[in-house]
Amino acid sequence: MSKLVIVESPTKAKTISKFLGRGYKIESSYGHIRDLPKSKMGIDIEHDFEPEYIIPKEAKKRVADLKKLAKAAPEIILATDEDREGEAIAWHLAQALELTKSKIKNQKSKFLRIVFHEITKSAIEEALLHPREIDGNLVDAQQARRVLDRLVGYELSPFLWKKVKRGLSAGRVQSVALRLIAEREREIKKFKPLEYWSVEARLKKSADDEKQAFTARLHEVDGKALKKFDLEDGEQANKIVKELKGAKYEVADIKERETRRSPAAPFTTSTLQQEAARKLGMSAKQTMMVAQQLYETGYITYMRTDSVNLAEVALRQAQDVISAKYGPNFALAEPRRYKTKSKGAQEAHEAVRPTDLLQSSEIVEGTLEKRQAQLYDLIWKRTIASQMPEAVFDQTTVDINAKNCVFRATGQVIKFEGFIKVYTEGRDEEETDELPEGQLPKLVKSEILNLLSLQGKQHFTEPPPRFGDASLVKTLEEYGIGRPSTYAPTISTILERGYVERKEKKFYPTQIGLTVSDLLVEHFPKIVDYQFTAHMEEELDDIAEGKLKWQPVIKEFYDPFKENLEKKKETVERQVEQTDVPCPICGKLMVKKFGRFGQFLACSDYPNCKGTKPLPEEEAIEKKLTEENGGKICPECGKGELKVRRGKFGYFLGCDRYPECKHIEKIEKKTGVKCPECGQGELIEKRTRKGRTFWGCNRYPECEHATWKYPGEEKKPESE
Repeated sequence: MSKLVIVESPTKAKTISKFLGRGYKIESSYGHIRDLPKSKMGIDIEHDFEPEYIIPKEAKKRVADLKKLAKAAPEIILATDEDREGEAIAWHLAQALELTKSKIKNQKSKFLRIVFHEITKSAIEEALLHPREIDGNLVDAQQARRVLDRLVGYELSPFLWKKVKRGLSAGRVQSVALRLIAEREREIKKFKPLEYWSVEARLKKSADDEKQAFTARLHEVDGKALKKFDLEDGEQANKIVKELKGAKYEVADIKERETRRSPAAPFTTSTLQQEAARKLGMSAKQTMMVAQQLYETGYITYMRTDSVNLAEVALRQAQDVISAKYGPNFALAEPRRYKTKSKGAQEAHEAVRPTDLLQSSEIVEGTLEKRQAQLYDLIWKRTIASQMPEAVFDQTTVDINAKNCVFRATGQVIKFEGFIKVYTEGRDEEETDELPEGQLPKLVKSEILNLLSLQGKQHFTEPPPRFGDASLVKTLEEYGIGRPSTYAPTISTILERGYVERKEKKFYPTQIGLTVSDLLVEHFPKIVDYQFTAHMEEELDDIAEGKLKWQPVIKEFYDPFKENLEKKKETVERQVEQTDVPCPICGKLMVKKFGRFGQFLACSDYPNCKGTKPLPEEEAIEKKLTEENGGKICPECGKGELKVRRGKFGYFLGCDRYPECKHIEKIEKKTGVKCPECGQGELIEKRTRKGRTFWGCNRYPECEHATWKYPGEEKKPESE
């Protein structure tokens, strides 16, 4: 009789089955097999917040099958992931399958728990030699998070339904992420750019051609260093340009120094998501999905981790690979070890790395799908680079005198590539006033240079950039909000709820998102407080380490939260915005409300008067669309007239005899640009299921031409 090994996913089961031969039967639980009910709170608040777990309908057959297999097996091995989530799944399996610590009811079969951070033969064999019991502290920490999130979600969401609109939700971490995005948007809207100028000289050595020319920026005037805003306008800059007419440009000083740059640490979950966003354009959700595929097929170590440590075997293998592939000069005499700096770092896992560094990106490329290969390449290069020498640069700073002014130029030359031969870390967009550092020609003190051009250059300060996946994950981690397993689902939730839109890989809060965020900040400040949310994460960590019991932590949070909620239910008015638009029925002023398809105008005397109308801007769009598309007879019933309607996915044409006739048609958003592929159709605006805009031929499916780029950039709408 075979021993029964249970894991979460079929892919993981398939990979493990390659390493465990006869005597083992590998089965998958298909994720969680028990959870809180969806139809009700499912937490007994009066009795120490006891959760009421159920087996969902879709999991009942799987549980029955596993129970049958467990009864017949001489040994059951729970091999779910090694983090809190995996530990909780193992515990739920033990409960649902009625397993005890040492045996199944009325059986002599053992029940074991094993963990491994990579799916390789050696790791699994090692885990089987060192089984352990389920870690109750990790289970409690996961359970506490689940209960906490359920209490906030199920108590606060109905409040939002009543005060804003139905269908909204609030969450402990998602609401903080929304606040970050909303506050950044307000900063951008309030931002007023400041003008400032610089004076730049384009210079070259007398004997050199213009390919060797370089740029120097005005650094001092009359012995005083020039500050950023000293030249406020073009008049001041041009005055200096005029004063320097006919000036001699002489090299006054040359400073050379050696600088070094160290490689970034191996990937944690957070830094992997950030780099995949910067370099591959992948969302946090996509990154975690692809990383999970790589983990479950045995290519990388476990992808949910705060740790930057590498196993000794990986450190040794890295040096062998580096020596063979790049030469002994690029190998280290001693491995480089990193310390985890992440705030509230969780269980001591290993960093995300390839399970076998001998499998370089080129070797595995043909066996992986495109995105898998790209992410694996990123992980392999980052791991290898972390064990390579520093990059060494010669940095040169040159000061050049011109009358009473000093210009400065900087240049940087790579002296030894070191780790950058393989990999350099990506950067988030940031404001910089520095000239790009290029390579300067060989200059000597007192050398006279030729002036090619001298001009004032206008600059404006930039607003803070909107968050993208990389910068939002980085900020959440810096605040200590959320943990490796929560970043991607948090971002997905605020997108799915319609609180935030992703445009050009940046997050923009919607009007409903701003309203919800403002309401929570004003009336539930603790829920969206950065420090308080981070403190809750620390307490969850303490529960995982056995320092705290989970029920008192929940009670300490819940009692004041519930008391405040009850007060706010009575005192907070429904969120509406007053307008000066008269109601078309009674003449009273109307207010802006949120409906199923966005904002609309409603009579302030509701329910006495039920007058409604679209917002002025929506009314204008509707009028224009009616002029372009209205007045047609319904082709289905032949009696009704097609009217412009608005639905969840925008405007469409529908028969005015609805519901007798349910005919509808799409309204094409025309561009006036002929399809470049077939030459017959016109490019029209379309949207993907996830809401991303693209342009395709209106002769589809006869012509399948499509593009992400707006056809004819000169006609691109301002809103895009």
